[in-house]
Amino acid sequence: MALLGTISMLLMFLNFPLPMLPPYLKVDFSEIPALLAALMFTPAAGIIVEGLKNLLYLIYTGAADPIGVVANFSAGVLFIVPAAMIYHKFKSTKSLVAGLSTGALVMAVGMGILNYFIVLPAYAMFMGWETMSSQVKWATILAGILPFNLLKGIIAGALFVPVFIKLKPWFQQKVWQKSPAA
Repeated sequence: MALLGTISMLLMFLNFPLPMLPPYLKVDFSEIPALLAALMFTPAAGIIVEGLKNLLYLIYTGAADPIGVVANFSAGVLFIVPAAMIYHKFKSTKSLVAGLSTGALVMAVGMGILNYFIVLPAYAMFMGWETMSSQVKWATILAGILPFNLLKGIIAGALFVPVFIKLKPWFQQKVWQKSPAA
């Protein structure tokens, strides 16, 4: 899990903004290793990889944006946990796609709610801005946060499915193999 956390942190640096959305919202592929851990082992393993990734990123960047790091962790957990839970229940490609779709939706809605009540007010306080009005928060969420997280989930899911299908035989042979009875 430490290796997956480190790879995940490195993938955070390969990020890009999406056109028509605020440039501070950037897509990265750092959820892929956490998804692998969550599907290979348990959803808790995915949460641990997310935690390691964000802790390493916070240490490496010198705590320049702790609110963004907490938001990234929250978004990752909201995406990974539903995907892993649905996959583990049925263990099929169909359940993987259903789980990733559900995870993208849960991440988008969950991050909208967290941004309204916690993240945006924390940024306002951290940056010394005046408190955001309800209308400004809703506009920010509906025009930026919600579509961004939905697209991020779709992009990560679309990239993850072929990777997982390619690696699944290896997992079955090496990781999921039952240990011989002693």
